[in-house]
Amino acid sequence: MPKLVMRHEIEHLYADPPSSAEGQRLSAAILRLREAERVQAQRTLTRAGLSHLDLSALRYLVQGYRDGRDLSPKDLIVMLDTSSATVTNVVDRLVHRSLIERVQHPHDRRAHYLVPTEEAIARVDEAFAAHHRAVVQVIESLSPEEAQIGADIITKLADSLDTLAEADAKAR
Repeated sequence: MPKLVMRHEIEHLYADPPSSAEGQRLSAAILRLREAERVQAQRTLTRAGLSHLDLSALRYLVQGYRDGRDLSPKDLIVMLDTSSATVTNVVDRLVHRSLIERVQHPHDRRAHYLVPTEEAIARVDEAFAAHHRAVVQVIESLSPEEAQIGADIITKLADSLDTLAEADAKAR
């Protein structure tokens, strides 16, 4: 029963629905996309064999490595928006599983960087590849006009939500 409630909760708006049939259809499609993204996120965690926090940290470290950036535990504290103690635990787990290595800072004996192993890079790629490939395949199947309309709609929605978040941040 609880899973049924959870599965159907995503179908509900907590505001009045759009007034037109087309708007209601678009709203339903967005809610369906959100649920599909949630399912894919859970699938990704299962495939990676990691917790959400550990996989997020590993993703950031892989991206930083690919961008040529040296990332420290302090960087992870900011990126994960969590405490030093939590990041220490995450790093210890990832080191223990041979997914990252601590590399000594070349000029500061007290500091070190976190570097993903080849296994970590492969695990992140494998965990997200099918999901991202499915999205890209649909995008590639769209006409340029459809892609532009989709991009415009998603941008407007994201801008509206960003504005709401900014207003909330200012109110605090």
